[in-house]
Amino acid sequence: MDLTRLVLVLAILVLDFSRLASANFAFPVHHKFKGRHLSLSTMKAHDSQRHRRLLSAIDLNLGGNGAPAEAGHLFARLRMVCHDGHPPSRSILELLIWFRLYYTKLTLGSPPKDYHVQVDTGSDLLWVNCVECTDCPKESDLGMQLQLYDPKDSQTSKPVFCDGDFCKSTYDGQITGCKPETSCLYSITYGDGGKTSGYFVKDDLTFNQVNGNFHTAPANSSIVFGCGAKQSGGLGSSSDEALDGIIGFGQANSSVLSQLAASGKVKKIFSHCLDNIGGGGIFSIGEVVEPKIKTTPLLSGQAHYNAVLKNIQVDDEALLLTTSIFDLGSERGAVIDSGTTLAYLPEFIYEQLMDKASVMARQPGLKLHLIDNQFTCFDYSGNVDDGFPVVKFHFDKSLSLSAYPHDYLFKTKDGDWCVGWQKSMAKTKSGRDMTLLGDMVLTNRLVVYDLEKMTIGWTEFNCEY
Repeated sequence: MDLTRLVLVLAILVLDFSRLASANFAFPVHHKFKGRHLSLSTMKAHDSQRHRRLLSAIDLNLGGNGAPAEAGHLFARLRMVCHDGHPPSRSILELLIWFRLYYTKLTLGSPPKDYHVQVDTGSDLLWVNCVECTDCPKESDLGMQLQLYDPKDSQTSKPVFCDGDFCKSTYDGQITGCKPETSCLYSITYGDGGKTSGYFVKDDLTFNQVNGNFHTAPANSSIVFGCGAKQSGGLGSSSDEALDGIIGFGQANSSVLSQLAASGKVKKIFSHCLDNIGGGGIFSIGEVVEPKIKTTPLLSGQAHYNAVLKNIQVDDEALLLTTSIFDLGSERGAVIDSGTTLAYLPEFIYEQLMDKASVMARQPGLKLHLIDNQFTCFDYSGNVDDGFPVVKFHFDKSLSLSAYPHDYLFKTKDGDWCVGWQKSMAKTKSGRDMTLLGDMVLTNRLVVYDLEKMTIGWTEFNCEY
């Protein structure tokens, strides 16, 4: 399906653009590892690195001061290890699933050029590799041509200075040592050691705009983004899964979403519908009117998308939870994160969940075994949706999220099924276990992030295209 038809189908299914003062737009996304056989251990290694980033402070630093900044993307090589430090057995660990690391194509500049960037709900900035970069990747195993952005080649490119409004807003005030007509710089260091630094530029973003009669037409808007002059670590030339950059869908005013909303192009709302079969999906910017969805408040003052989780049910039986299990003070709530592969729960919840949803309890004749001393697996020839329970997460304001057996059970290459629920690997700064609900329970759902009303909501949806 071509891009125009894909955007049009999404518009017909989920967006009523005639109610908006300005049009919305959508773009298809693809996962970086489509069709590759990866292991539960590899996914958990990815999630471990991701969670270290979730604990980092969101911060941008001028001149490469090196303070950590959160980001939600994997560019570093993943090292597969078991608890004893040895590599896992390849024959039993390969799975017929892949990372949910999504990328899309953006068009920047005049004349317009295409750039493939990773889509990330956990960070804010859009940045692409620039012509000055000598350490940027030249090739990628992902099947696309990489290219460097050159401000001099674009007729609409403009510099962004350190004494301008964007730079002051991004860094919360006047920049120390700023001189007139000096570039506004950025430097971000990630938890896995990857680093990007460069300067901000302003140029046209071209996108397919969908209007009230469901026709698409090219449109553009001038946005500020990072021009990456130096990359290192997993972002450098050694990255086999390299892309041209990253687009963040975080809450900061520096994000593309916030800039488009401030200019009146769209409402400050985005949504995604990710497919667990084909591995791609859609990200949409702007208001979603149909289908109607229930929502729950997003917790204010959080670096990530946190919502209050009230209780958990296994079929119709509720887990026994203390009233404070999800109350982490300023760090409370469950993190909704499409960049995390599996789902991670505090040990107290995990133990109950595995007891209530135990394969031995539901299927007493099954023989269980462990892979890597951490993944519960078994042989099962029936329909898992018929043989195992639905796990339902209940959020504030009566919003629920149902995880079906086909969501949380994964089939290995050898035909075994393994359980995707995991004990939390990440702790808050106060030492409490974090609850992270990842891509495992978010696919085939339309998920809407309304940053104007500060709510998140979802509904089950066929995201295949």
